[in-house]
Amino acid sequence: MKLPFLIGRVLFGGFFLYNGINHFRQRAALAKYAASKGVPAPDVAVAISGALLIAGGASILAGVKPKIGAAAVSAFLSGVSPVMHDFWRVDNAGQKMNEMINFTKNLALLGGTLALLSVTEPWPASLPVGQPRRMEGVRRELRQRLGL
Repeated sequence: MKLPFLIGRVLFGGFFLYNGINHFRQRAALAKYAASKGVPAPDVAVAISGALLIAGGASILAGVKPKIGAAAVSAFLSGVSPVMHDFWRVDNAGQKMNEMINFTKNLALLGGTLALLSVTEPWPASLPVGQPRRMEGVRRELRQRLGL
């Protein structure tokens, strides 16, 4: 199970990490879009949502405090999806379909983050940050290999 879980975690966490970075790279455009949806303080909202995505994506990708990371991504998806992808309020058929696709995609991603909350920590092949026993094993291995 380690390799498929690791590959899935890298893809899943990487998706959120990339999108979080993009929130800062495309901040002005995303803030304008958020404003069009009636989001108060859209520039701040884009920055906060980008930070949640970066923290959550990096956490899932690296396996460092992944339940906190999955909770951050869950918070993002739960808050953003009904506001930004409110297909039930759209009259234009093409736009309605686009919003529905994005809303249901976010629901599926939310399901994935909720499923990750049930995986026992530490995750397989995760960085040993904050895991004292695993860090001691890494230190011991380094001392052995370096002859210290």
